[in-house]
Amino acid sequence: MTTNLPFSITLKHILSSFASLVLLTLFIITRTSFSPSSSVQPHDNNTLRISNSSTGTKSHSQKSASCNKIPPSLADALIHYAASNVTPQQTHSEISVTKKVLEKKSPCNFLVFGLGYDSLMWSTLNYGGRTIFLEENESWIRQIAEKFPSLESYHVRYNTKVSDADALMAAARDKEECHSVSMDPRVSACDLALKGLPDVVYETEWDLIMVDAPTGFHEEAPGRMTAIYTAGLIARRRKDEGETTDVFLHDVDRKVEDEFSMAFLCRDYLTEQEGRLRHFTVPSHRDYGVSGGTFCP
Repeated sequence: MTTNLPFSITLKHILSSFASLVLLTLFIITRTSFSPSSSVQPHDNNTLRISNSSTGTKSHSQKSASCNKIPPSLADALIHYAASNVTPQQTHSEISVTKKVLEKKSPCNFLVFGLGYDSLMWSTLNYGGRTIFLEENESWIRQIAEKFPSLESYHVRYNTKVSDADALMAAARDKEECHSVSMDPRVSACDLALKGLPDVVYETEWDLIMVDAPTGFHEEAPGRMTAIYTAGLIARRRKDEGETTDVFLHDVDRKVEDEFSMAFLCRDYLTEQEGRLRHFTVPSHRDYGVSGGTFCP
């Protein structure tokens, strides 16, 4: 996600859409009636939660707290994109696919493989929820953290290469463990399961997952084989039966992304494709029992 792709989209379209989102958010904020003792409290890892009580009277300080001001994170995002001449990695149409889902589900839990110029946008679109970013480049994480300290990001090490993709696919097809959804990725015998991610990744119920990293445009790059597989496994292991996870994969014009998404996110779960972005709606497989089911119907 740290690579600026050769294609570009008009900054005018991006800023127009983003400004519209901010205006809509401001409208909602100004029209919402808070209960007398509404207060905004900080949550772990830069998440905001609003707690309401049905009793009490509004004090002067509480009246001040409910003033209709734009939230700082929205202000930061608006200023950043208005002043930036760097376009996001995805096109306007591709971004809109994820934006539509966030409009329905946010605030929610949003896991993003990659940290890039669009990270502040994703975090802002999920305002009030938790958005975390997994990035392969430590120096890039430090650079972004200095500019946007509110973003929650973690360093991830990948031990694969794009050149390994065919062998990994062949091994996964023959290995029963790679088709079971009952195994925790941290102890899975499948070579495609990422085992060294932060515990929060495995222990959170993710509503959306975006796979736009690691680097995958040359043979020596890590490739997205393990990220795609692990995203699919995490989605299937949601604890609540009947729940679904929206998984988005970018750069599906490439061989690895195309083949691994159809094998492990599943053709039957494909909801939409726009440009180089695929949107899969992956259901929980918990109702298949602890012995696990298969990845695809």
